[in-house]
Amino acid sequence: MSKRREVQKRISTLNDIDGILTAMKSLALLEIRTLTGFLEAQRRVVASMEAAAGHFLAFHGKDMQMARPRVELLVLVGSERGFCGDFNEQLLDALKTRAPGNFTLIAVGRRLDAGLENDARRMAQVEGATVAAEIHPTLERLSAQLASLHRGPEKAPLRLSALYHCDETRQVRMRQLLPLAELPAGKPASPYPPRLYLTPPEFYAELTDHYLHAVLYEIFYSSLMVENRRRLEHMDSAIRRLEKNQDTLRLKYNGLRQEEIIEEIEILMLSADALTPAET
Repeated sequence: MSKRREVQKRISTLNDIDGILTAMKSLALLEIRTLTGFLEAQRRVVASMEAAAGHFLAFHGKDMQMARPRVELLVLVGSERGFCGDFNEQLLDALKTRAPGNFTLIAVGRRLDAGLENDARRMAQVEGATVAAEIHPTLERLSAQLASLHRGPEKAPLRLSALYHCDETRQVRMRQLLPLAELPAGKPASPYPPRLYLTPPEFYAELTDHYLHAVLYEIFYSSLMVENRRRLEHMDSAIRRLEKNQDTLRLKYNGLRQEEIIEEIEILMLSADALTPAET
Protein backbone atom coordinates (compact mmCIF):
# COMPACT_ATOMS: atom_id res chain seq x y z
CA MET A 1 0.00 0.00 0.00
CA SER A 2 2.79 2.43 0.90
CA LYS A 3 4.53 1.95 -2.47
CA ARG A 4 1.29 2.61 -4.37
CA ARG A 5 0.63 5.76 -2.35
CA GLU A 6 4.16 6.97 -2.99
CA VAL A 7 3.70 6.46 -6.74
CA GLN A 8 0.31 8.17 -6.58
CA LYS A 9 1.90 11.13 -4.82
CA ARG A 10 4.57 11.39 -7.52
CA ILE A 11 1.89 11.28 -10.22
CA SER A 12 0.02 14.07 -8.47
CA THR A 13 3.21 16.15 -8.29
CA LEU A 14 3.89 15.61 -11.99
CA ASN A 15 0.33 16.65 -12.79
CA ASP A 16 0.91 19.92 -10.94
CA ILE A 17 4.18 20.51 -12.80
CA ASP A 18 2.45 19.69 -16.07
CA GLY A 19 -0.15 22.37 -15.35
CA ILE A 20 2.54 24.94 -14.62
CA LEU A 21 4.51 24.10 -17.77
CA THR A 22 1.37 24.23 -19.90
CA ALA A 23 0.54 27.66 -18.49
CA MET A 24 4.07 28.89 -19.23
CA LYS A 25 3.79 27.52 -22.76
CA SER A 26 0.49 29.34 -23.28
CA LEU A 27 1.98 32.61 -22.01
CA ALA A 28 4.97 32.25 -24.36
CA LEU A 29 2.64 31.60 -27.30
CA LEU A 30 0.52 34.63 -26.39
CA GLU A 31 3.62 36.81 -26.13
CA ILE A 32 4.84 35.65 -29.54
CA ARG A 33 1.53 36.68 -31.11
CA THR A 34 1.72 40.07 -29.42
CA LEU A 35 5.32 40.69 -30.45
CA THR A 36 4.72 39.69 -34.08
CA GLY A 37 2.69 42.82 -34.82
CA PHE A 38 4.98 45.11 -32.81
CA LEU A 39 8.13 43.81 -34.46
CA GLU A 40 6.87 44.10 -38.03
CA ALA A 41 5.75 47.69 -37.46
CA GLN A 42 9.01 48.63 -35.74
CA ARG A 43 11.10 47.19 -38.56
CA ARG A 44 9.28 49.40 -41.03
CA VAL A 45 9.90 52.46 -38.86
CA VAL A 46 13.62 51.72 -38.54
CA ALA A 47 13.95 51.02 -42.27
CA SER A 48 12.35 54.37 -43.15
CA MET A 49 14.59 56.21 -40.70
CA GLU A 50 17.71 54.51 -42.09
CA ALA A 51 16.64 55.51 -45.58
CA ALA A 52 16.17 59.12 -44.42
CA ALA A 53 19.56 59.08 -42.68
CA GLY A 54 21.24 57.69 -45.80
CA HIS A 55 19.65 60.39 -47.96
CA PHE A 56 20.72 63.13 -45.53
CA LEU A 57 24.30 61.88 -45.15
CA ALA A 58 24.71 61.44 -48.90
CA PHE A 59 24.46 65.22 -49.27
CA HIS A 60 25.56 66.57 -45.86
CA GLY A 61 27.78 63.84 -44.45
CA LYS A 62 31.01 65.47 -45.64
CA ASP A 63 30.03 68.77 -44.08
CA MET A 64 29.37 67.20 -40.68
CA GLN A 65 32.30 67.29 -38.29
CA MET A 66 32.17 63.82 -36.76
CA ALA A 67 34.36 63.44 -33.69
CA ARG A 68 36.14 60.13 -33.45
CA PRO A 69 34.36 57.94 -30.87
CA ARG A 70 36.38 57.51 -27.68
CA VAL A 71 34.01 55.04 -26.02
CA GLU A 72 33.27 51.61 -27.50
CA LEU A 73 30.07 50.41 -25.86
CA LEU A 74 28.38 47.08 -26.46
CA VAL A 75 24.88 46.28 -25.20
CA LEU A 76 24.22 42.57 -24.74
CA VAL A 77 20.51 41.78 -24.76
CA GLY A 78 19.90 38.60 -22.78
CA SER A 79 17.02 37.18 -20.79
CA GLU A 80 15.61 38.06 -17.40
CA ARG A 81 14.10 34.61 -16.88
CA GLY A 82 15.22 31.07 -17.53
CA PHE A 83 13.57 28.12 -19.30
CA CYS A 84 14.80 29.33 -22.70
CA GLY A 85 17.46 26.77 -23.52
CA ASP A 86 20.94 28.04 -24.44
CA PHE A 87 19.66 31.54 -25.26
CA ASN A 88 22.20 33.33 -23.02
CA GLU A 89 25.03 30.87 -23.62
CA GLN A 90 24.92 31.59 -27.36
CA LEU A 91 25.32 35.32 -26.65
CA LEU A 92 28.33 34.69 -24.42
CA ASP A 93 29.92 32.48 -27.08
CA ALA A 94 29.31 35.15 -29.72
CA LEU A 95 30.83 37.77 -27.41
CA LYS A 96 34.12 35.84 -27.34
CA THR A 97 34.34 35.53 -31.13
CA ARG A 98 32.78 38.76 -32.40
CA ALA A 99 33.74 41.32 -29.75
CA PRO A 100 37.24 40.46 -28.53
CA GLY A 101 38.24 44.16 -28.33
CA ASN A 102 38.08 46.73 -25.57
CA PHE A 103 34.34 47.12 -25.52
CA THR A 104 32.63 48.42 -22.41
CA LEU A 105 29.75 46.03 -21.74
CA ILE A 106 26.23 46.64 -20.50
CA ALA A 107 24.34 43.41 -19.83
CA VAL A 108 20.55 43.42 -20.13
CA GLY A 109 18.92 40.58 -18.21
CA ARG A 110 19.93 38.94 -14.94
CA ARG A 111 20.37 35.50 -16.46
CA LEU A 112 22.90 36.85 -18.95
CA ASP A 113 24.65 38.99 -16.36
CA ALA A 114 25.37 35.91 -14.26
CA GLY A 115 27.73 34.73 -16.99
CA LEU A 116 29.64 38.05 -17.05
CA GLU A 117 30.55 38.32 -13.38
CA ASN A 118 34.25 37.77 -14.05
CA ASP A 119 34.44 39.95 -17.17
CA ALA A 120 36.36 43.14 -16.38
CA ARG A 121 34.72 44.94 -19.31
CA ARG A 122 31.27 44.74 -17.72
CA MET A 123 30.24 48.24 -16.69
CA ALA A 124 26.63 47.76 -15.62
CA GLN A 125 23.66 45.42 -15.54
CA VAL A 126 20.14 46.43 -16.52
CA GLU A 127 17.04 44.51 -15.53
CA GLY A 128 15.52 43.01 -18.65
CA ALA A 129 11.96 42.70 -19.92
CA THR A 130 9.89 39.55 -19.45
CA VAL A 131 6.93 40.72 -21.56
CA ALA A 132 6.47 43.33 -24.28
CA ALA A 133 4.90 45.80 -21.85
CA GLU A 134 8.14 45.90 -19.84
CA ILE A 135 10.36 46.92 -22.76
CA HIS A 136 9.69 50.65 -22.29
CA PRO A 137 10.88 50.77 -18.64
CA THR A 138 13.83 48.56 -19.61
CA LEU A 139 14.85 51.08 -22.27
CA GLU A 140 14.53 53.88 -19.75
CA ARG A 141 16.95 52.09 -17.44
CA LEU A 142 19.33 51.49 -20.34
CA SER A 143 19.07 55.15 -21.39
CA ALA A 144 20.08 56.19 -17.88
CA GLN A 145 23.21 54.04 -18.17
CA LEU A 146 24.04 55.50 -21.59
CA ALA A 147 23.48 59.02 -20.31
CA SER A 148 26.03 58.43 -17.54
CA LEU A 149 28.70 58.20 -20.24
CA HIS A 150 27.81 61.67 -21.51
CA ARG A 151 27.95 63.65 -18.29
CA GLY A 152 30.29 66.55 -17.88
CA PRO A 153 31.08 69.61 -19.98
CA GLU A 154 32.68 67.53 -22.75
CA LYS A 155 30.57 64.60 -23.82
CA ALA A 156 32.57 61.59 -24.86
CA PRO A 157 31.83 60.55 -28.47
CA LEU A 158 30.25 57.13 -28.41
CA ARG A 159 30.30 54.14 -30.73
CA LEU A 160 27.36 51.99 -29.71
CA SER A 161 26.74 48.41 -30.83
CA ALA A 162 24.34 45.69 -29.79
CA LEU A 163 24.72 41.92 -29.59
CA TYR A 164 21.36 40.19 -29.60
CA HIS A 165 19.24 37.38 -31.02
CA CYS A 166 17.75 38.46 -34.34
CA ASP A 167 14.35 36.94 -35.04
CA GLU A 168 14.68 37.64 -38.76
CA THR A 169 17.88 35.64 -39.27
CA ARG A 170 17.36 33.30 -36.25
CA GLN A 171 20.99 33.93 -35.29
CA VAL A 172 22.97 36.09 -32.89
CA ARG A 173 23.62 39.42 -34.59
CA MET A 174 26.28 42.06 -33.97
CA ARG A 175 24.81 45.41 -35.02
CA GLN A 176 26.34 48.88 -34.88
CA LEU A 177 23.84 51.57 -33.90
CA LEU A 178 25.88 54.76 -33.54
CA PRO A 179 27.25 56.89 -35.02
CA LEU A 180 24.82 57.11 -37.90
CA ALA A 181 27.54 58.32 -40.26
CA GLU A 182 29.30 54.93 -39.97
CA LEU A 183 26.26 52.83 -40.83
CA PRO A 184 26.22 51.18 -44.25
CA ALA A 185 24.73 53.66 -46.73
CA GLY A 186 23.01 52.76 -49.96
CA LYS A 187 22.29 54.87 -52.98
CA PRO A 188 20.14 57.98 -52.28
CA ALA A 189 16.53 57.45 -53.23
CA SER A 190 16.47 60.88 -54.84
CA PRO A 191 19.12 62.86 -56.74
CA TYR A 192 17.99 66.01 -54.94
CA PRO A 193 19.15 67.03 -51.45
CA PRO A 194 16.60 66.84 -48.61
CA ARG A 195 14.76 70.03 -47.70
CA LEU A 196 15.61 70.83 -44.08
CA TYR A 197 13.98 73.23 -41.65
CA LEU A 198 16.88 72.82 -39.23
CA THR A 199 20.59 73.26 -39.69
CA PRO A 200 22.32 69.99 -40.70
CA PRO A 201 24.00 69.51 -37.27
CA GLU A 202 20.68 70.08 -35.47
CA PHE A 203 18.86 67.72 -37.80
CA TYR A 204 21.58 65.09 -37.40
CA ALA A 205 21.39 65.29 -33.60
CA GLU A 206 17.58 64.97 -33.62
CA LEU A 207 17.65 62.14 -36.13
CA THR A 208 20.24 60.28 -34.05
CA ASP A 209 18.06 60.45 -30.93
CA HIS A 210 14.94 59.26 -32.74
CA TYR A 211 16.79 56.53 -34.60
CA LEU A 212 18.43 55.16 -31.45
CA HIS A 213 15.05 55.05 -29.71
CA ALA A 214 13.44 53.23 -32.64
CA VAL A 215 16.23 50.73 -33.31
CA LEU A 216 16.51 49.76 -29.63
CA TYR A 217 12.80 49.00 -29.60
CA GLU A 218 13.28 46.78 -32.65
CA ILE A 219 16.22 44.99 -31.02
CA PHE A 220 14.36 44.35 -27.77
CA TYR A 221 11.24 43.16 -29.59
CA SER A 222 13.39 40.81 -31.68
CA SER A 223 15.29 39.46 -28.69
CA LEU A 224 12.13 38.87 -26.66
CA MET A 225 10.53 37.16 -29.65
CA VAL A 226 13.43 34.69 -29.96
CA GLU A 227 13.46 34.18 -26.19
CA ASN A 228 9.79 33.21 -26.21
CA ARG A 229 10.27 30.94 -29.21
CA ARG A 230 13.06 29.17 -27.32
CA ARG A 231 10.89 28.99 -24.22
CA LEU A 232 8.04 27.50 -26.26
CA GLU A 233 10.37 24.83 -27.65
CA HIS A 234 11.79 24.20 -24.18
CA MET A 235 8.32 23.82 -22.68
CA ASP A 236 7.24 21.46 -25.47
CA SER A 237 10.25 19.25 -24.85
CA ALA A 238 9.76 19.32 -21.07
CA ILE A 239 6.06 18.49 -21.37
CA ARG A 240 6.80 15.53 -23.66
CA ARG A 241 9.35 14.15 -21.18
CA LEU A 242 6.91 14.74 -18.34
CA GLU A 243 4.14 12.87 -20.14
CA LYS A 244 6.45 9.89 -20.67
CA ASN A 245 7.25 9.87 -16.96
CA GLN A 246 3.56 10.12 -16.13
CA ASP A 247 2.76 7.15 -18.39
CA THR A 248 5.53 5.09 -16.79
CA LEU A 249 4.30 5.91 -13.31
CA ARG A 250 0.69 5.14 -14.21
CA LEU A 251 1.73 1.69 -15.47
CA LYS A 252 3.66 1.15 -12.26
CA TYR A 253 0.68 2.37 -10.23
CA ASN A 254 -1.69 0.00 -12.05
CA GLY A 255 0.72 -2.91 -11.52
CA LEU A 256 0.96 -2.20 -7.79
CA ARG A 257 -2.81 -1.88 -7.55
CA GLN A 258 -3.27 -5.23 -9.29
CA GLU A 259 -0.85 -6.85 -6.86
CA GLU A 260 -2.83 -5.41 -3.95
CA ILE A 261 -6.10 -6.71 -5.40
CA ILE A 262 -4.61 -10.17 -5.85
CA GLU A 263 -3.35 -10.12 -2.26
CA GLU A 264 -6.79 -9.04 -1.03
CA ILE A 265 -8.47 -11.85 -3.00
CA GLU A 266 -6.02 -14.39 -1.58
CA ILE A 267 -6.69 -13.17 1.94
CA LEU A 268 -10.46 -13.43 1.38
CA MET A 269 -10.12 -16.94 0.00
CA LEU A 270 -7.95 -18.02 2.91
CA SER A 271 -10.43 -16.46 5.32
CA ALA A 272 -13.31 -18.28 3.60
CA ASP A 273 -11.45 -21.58 3.82
CA ALA A 274 -10.78 -21.00 7.50
CA LEU A 275 -14.46 -20.32 8.22
CA THR A 276 -15.73 -23.36 6.26
CA PRO A 277 -16.49 -26.30 8.69
CA ALA A 278 -14.38 -29.34 8.07
CA GLU A 279 -16.20 -32.42 6.63
CA THR A 280 -16.79 -35.27 9.10
